[in-house]
Amino acid sequence: MNAPLRKAGVVILVLFGLLFANLNWVQGYKADDYRTSDYNGRVRVAEYQVPRGVIEVGGQGLAINKATEGTLKFLRVYPEKKLYAPIIGYKPVNIAEVGIERSENEFLSGASDKLFADRVSAMFTGDNAGGGNVVLSVKPKAQETAYKQVTNNERGAKKGSAVAIDPSTGAVQAMVSFPTFDPNPLVSHDTEAAAAEYKKLNEDKDKPLLNRALSETYPPGSTFKVLVSAAALQEGYEKSTEIPAGSTYTAPGSGAPIKNSEAETCPGSKVTLEEALTDSCNTGFAQLGVELGRDKVMKTAQAWGFEQEDLTVGNLEGPGLPVAASHTGAMANPDGSTDQAALAQSSIGQKDVRMTTMQGALMAATVANGGRQMRPYLVQQLLSPDRRPIYNASPQTLRTPIDGDVASDLKDMMVSVVENGTGKAAQIDGFQVGGKTGTAQNAVGADDHGWFIGFAFNDKGEAVSAVCVMLENVPGGHASAEAARIAGLIMKAAAGRGGD
Repeated sequence: MNAPLRKAGVVILVLFGLLFANLNWVQGYKADDYRTSDYNGRVRVAEYQVPRGVIEVGGQGLAINKATEGTLKFLRVYPEKKLYAPIIGYKPVNIAEVGIERSENEFLSGASDKLFADRVSAMFTGDNAGGGNVVLSVKPKAQETAYKQVTNNERGAKKGSAVAIDPSTGAVQAMVSFPTFDPNPLVSHDTEAAAAEYKKLNEDKDKPLLNRALSETYPPGSTFKVLVSAAALQEGYEKSTEIPAGSTYTAPGSGAPIKNSEAETCPGSKVTLEEALTDSCNTGFAQLGVELGRDKVMKTAQAWGFEQEDLTVGNLEGPGLPVAASHTGAMANPDGSTDQAALAQSSIGQKDVRMTTMQGALMAATVANGGRQMRPYLVQQLLSPDRRPIYNASPQTLRTPIDGDVASDLKDMMVSVVENGTGKAAQIDGFQVGGKTGTAQNAVGADDHGWFIGFAFNDKGEAVSAVCVMLENVPGGHASAEAARIAGLIMKAAAGRGGD
């Protein structure tokens, strides 16, 4: 054999070797990836040969199936359309699912290890019952009230969100994001129409596909004063301790004075800690934050959940919807020393402080639960195709940032906010309600954001709900009053006293 033929033979052998190696790599190591890929058409067809599990609440199907005559045997249907969309998400034909449809995809599709016995049984019986069912913790009346009130708020805000939680368990009672979307067009078997609908929603400047309750952070305004109050109480301050106040305050090294929202708010040189929270005294909390120091303010916020990057809300033993981290900002000069002006602004929830609506609800729930913050969850129960219980949520303590004494003092102070101060709009007949309003500046020339975090106790002394309502860019000033009004109605519905 001459040299050219030998070289050609060697090249061919090498190419066959590479092909063989690639084949083994694909079959041995990448098989699962290709099999489960969102772009594998055969897998998609196979998925639709059996009914997907139902997502439900209170016996009502929120994500169900409709039999079809096409290649894909079942169409996913969302009867409540926009009402639960930020929670449930959607299960499209040719792109990845989102929301609970994604986090519980294995169980809903029937592929979960939890349903192994059901699959084995089906092999012998010839039945193919389909996927497992997911029961949510949401209270329908609370969800309906939250959705109606946020989307039809009385102040004309075009964006907002709300979260309600059971303080003693962490069960999510309601979660809404506005504007939102109807998931039904996104799961159409007409994939071109579904893709066009997704493109329209994805390019919408108001971001209707975004779950604002979990994924967006905003300056929290005066709701952050609850954490500064907690820091002070842990340092030995009492509710009756007087702190510096006044009509204006300029932090060391800053030429920008901090003022109160109203001229009549804490104009005197001193005010008690409880009065400062009740009337939302900016000058008092700015000076208090500077006195406590940057490290104390930042560490307190972190102890309550700020800076956590890995929190999810879904199944307590598995995946869930990711929650964006809330942040305090650095409050530091370029050389690393404390920026006193930034600390003063941060202590009233401005500067670089950013918070999710979920974090606000967790703060209120922590106070209502005596200082214990429960891990929030949405999945109450998993049921097999024949509705046999597979999983029941068992509440978990996420953290305990304060002791019972501090929680009790904070509760009293927040009740004073609702009974005597800025949060009167949240009052509910027959309940003891506490909370904190927040009006947050966010951009030059833009209307302020309106916040309210709060809780409600029934006449038995039981904490029935903790809530956070956030309205973006509320026209006309006093943005937090409408958030407080909505929060009261949500908590009333969560307590079983009807809707709005």
